[in-house]
Amino acid sequence: MIAARLNGPADFAGWRREARRLALAGIQPEAVAWLTTEDDAGLFAMENAAPVVDESTALTVSRRFIELAESVVCHRDACRFVLLHRLLLRLQDEPRLLDNAADADIARAEAMARSVRRDLHKMTAFVRFRAVSGAGEDGPFIAWFEPEHFILERAARFFTGRFAGMIWSIMTPQGSLHWDGLTLQFGPAASKADTPDGDAMEAYWLTYYANIFNPARLKPKAMKSEMPVKYWRNLPEAELIVPLIASAARRAEDMVMRAPTQPPERHVRQLRHRPELPAEDSAITSWQDAATAAQRCKRCELHCHATQTVFGEGPQDAPIVFVGEQPGDQEDLAGRPFVGPAGQVFDQAMSDAGLDRTRAYVTNAVKHFKFQQRGKRRIHEKPNVGEIKACRFWLDLELQFVKPRLVVALGASALRSLIGHAGSLASARDRELALDDGTPLLVTVHPSFLLRLPDEGARAREYTRFVEDIRRVRQWIPRHEIEAQ
Repeated sequence: MIAARLNGPADFAGWRREARRLALAGIQPEAVAWLTTEDDAGLFAMENAAPVVDESTALTVSRRFIELAESVVCHRDACRFVLLHRLLLRLQDEPRLLDNAADADIARAEAMARSVRRDLHKMTAFVRFRAVSGAGEDGPFIAWFEPEHFILERAARFFTGRFAGMIWSIMTPQGSLHWDGLTLQFGPAASKADTPDGDAMEAYWLTYYANIFNPARLKPKAMKSEMPVKYWRNLPEAELIVPLIASAARRAEDMVMRAPTQPPERHVRQLRHRPELPAEDSAITSWQDAATAAQRCKRCELHCHATQTVFGEGPQDAPIVFVGEQPGDQEDLAGRPFVGPAGQVFDQAMSDAGLDRTRAYVTNAVKHFKFQQRGKRRIHEKPNVGEIKACRFWLDLELQFVKPRLVVALGASALRSLIGHAGSLASARDRELALDDGTPLLVTVHPSFLLRLPDEGARAREYTRFVEDIRRVRQWIPRHEIEAQ
């Protein structure tokens, strides 16, 4: 028996290296023992080393197989490495093997990959953070989750991107993740006793969950399919689910019997016929007046759900104004623009371009966060044309009071707001444009575009181009006014 050592139960790079070496040596899968922990070594006191092979010899597999193997390696089935080793050998003689869905090995591998993907989806959906005693706004927070498969490392990227501004830990029986806002560390396995029982915000979450529950749309089978009962024990809202289901029929009947509630007619008229300049805004004579008045803005329905207006910030005599799309989740909570993941990309790009963000004025085309609520998560939703037009009033005031010598549009929504109509971001990015008053307009992508790119190579290329776009501001602004010292 030949022992192949891996650095962990989901060590894909290690499996790929060892499987290639074993395949080149002609070792059959049944002759290999895959060791994923130090404890495994004791089972094979008499292990044989794999023969030395010519590493330059080629093994041919498709990208499709690599992606399949990356998922299968995370499965909890102890025979996953043997299965993948066997498929690797078979693919050398059967290059179209992956197209044969009826093949027993292929069907088994695809089923294992689907199970891993489902587990990843459930983890991203059902992790619930709780504040540690004495935690501040940024944390620390701790969550407990019990994954079915070895998915911790694969899930890490989602959480560091989604909760980049928080300090958090995710504990599981397989290991733990720790994020301090800058670096990610992997830790040992934990138990549920290591996590808090609840926090102050949980009562608000339960109240919210109970109030958004719609008994008329209840489909228990579909709900349990999407949120399996085995996950309920770790969800704070689980205590509400059973009584809400039990009372759904009665509550739905009550809804039918009650007459629909109509909004006040005065409010409807205000929404449909809102004047271009509300009376309370007519006395705006300075940037501070505008920033204060914007906190009361009701020009569109977005104010009904957002936490607060997020006005621009920066020197009021800044030579350059950067205009983004709208506040994100973290901006909405903090009340400041570009402080979330996209803001961190923007800050890094400014630094790499040799520019000082504190010397620029940064704002958004839309001042309220537009989102869809999914559980505790608020998912960004692109503002529509009406919302962009309604918020143009505030952007015009910002430009009027700051009087920049250059405006930079970050993304298509910012471009639409500034030029008043839809335009091709790709073509505008390479052109020299100007606003109606003659102020030069530079166009580039929004930094969130870089975060959405799935391929690391594409992200690197687009980030380099983004930095070059920002560096172009030197054509209009003297270096001493904008460059970092």
